[in-house]
Amino acid sequence: MSKPLMAKATAVWLVDNTTLSFKQIGDFCGLHELEVQGIADGDVAMGVKGYDPIASNQLDPEEIKRGEADPAYKLRLKHNPAAEGEEKRRGPRYTPLSKRQDRPNAILWLVKFHPELADAQIAKLVGTTKPTITSIRERTHWNIQNMQPIDPVALGLCRQTELDAAVQKAAKKKAAEGGVMTDDERRKLVSTETSLSMSDEPRLPSSIAGLENFSLTRDEKKPEPELDADSFFNLPDNDDDEDDEDDRGHR
Repeated sequence: MSKPLMAKATAVWLVDNTTLSFKQIGDFCGLHELEVQGIADGDVAMGVKGYDPIASNQLDPEEIKRGEADPAYKLRLKHNPAAEGEEKRRGPRYTPLSKRQDRPNAILWLVKFHPELADAQIAKLVGTTKPTITSIRERTHWNIQNMQPIDPVALGLCRQTELDAAVQKAAKKKAAEGGVMTDDERRKLVSTETSLSMSDEPRLPSSIAGLENFSLTRDEKKPEPELDADSFFNLPDNDDDEDDEDDRGHR
């Protein structure tokens, strides 16, 4: 059901100027019955000036009379053609002017590190259009040479929870279609909390786990020769030299 303009101020006016029940006013203004009762008691909307729905062409006086005569009657808001479809309007996420120049860098980051995301998901995350995403994905963007991939969460274009949800959804869709995920894609599916809690120490492969404590048995140990410092400075005996001279004489 559509709500009147300035719903709380309208409720203040109806409480002060009509005998409608709290439930009727609450249903018409989109407020809880107890909240309307708080307005009547002066605990809620203190200092709020009442807004006349009749003068603003939102409510007919006959509607108020019918409501006062029948407590079960629900007030009907006047049809406003200008407000038709306002609640159903959907479009890309609004991005502040100060951050719009960073959107191409965020799109490049998403395309590079999360290629499994669909264009519609990227457009929803950073508030852009599909032609822009296609030009960056195909590297035909006019400023592609000066662009750098930057995390959209760091730029404030989306929340980490929204990015994680989009990645998880894309992974489920790829798995349902029979696609095979790479190791890099599996690592990207880890949530932020899990990735931050993981230790930085490298792990040994399972095939060589336990070898760091491996020791040789007694039979396999090789005896180490005893080294004497004096042996490094001993020269060959003279007898060996004389034997060499005799060999030369015989030849």
